[in-house]
Amino acid sequence: MELGIGSRVEHPNFGRGVVVDMGTEFINIWFKSANSVRSIAKNFDGLRILTSAEQSETTGLVNMADLEFMLHKVLDDRTDISDKVDLANKWQGGIMVLKPFEEGMQSKEISIETFFHKIVMVRDRLRVMEQQINAHKVLSDAEKVDLQQYITRIYGSLTTFNVLFKNTDDQFKGSGKE
Repeated sequence: MELGIGSRVEHPNFGRGVVVDMGTEFINIWFKSANSVRSIAKNFDGLRILTSAEQSETTGLVNMADLEFMLHKVLDDRTDISDKVDLANKWQGGIMVLKPFEEGMQSKEISIETFFHKIVMVRDRLRVMEQQINAHKVLSDAEKVDLQQYITRIYGSLTTFNVLFKNTDDQFKGSGKE
């Protein structure tokens, strides 16, 4: 099998990847595990070809810009990687202190940025779950609506954290808001 742009490969250290560009001595491969492109020598023996995408004059070559666009589209459609969500200015650099009621027990401090990041990840994963429910092929419409109501209530429970968001468009919205 020959390698071409679009071939799926497996590297012993970096895992599975897709060939995104080819040079005379190196192959550029995007690895999912690292979410980055690495250059691997063409003569490297440890690279295993999973599926070949041979390049010929009749198939037409995919240029780097097209491949980059397609990769971004797949990542946007298939992952929970979110757009940048801004923390409200008044919280930047702040800390959150969890203080136990019982005397003598140690308090826990966490940066507001870390806490905010976790809240945003919960929000983004809820959105992905919502999309998965809506696109589910086996669930009936009634079952989808029932599950969607749970998600709406979860959003409503999380509105307490809206004070952390800089932009209101990024905030949680329960059933009371559109």
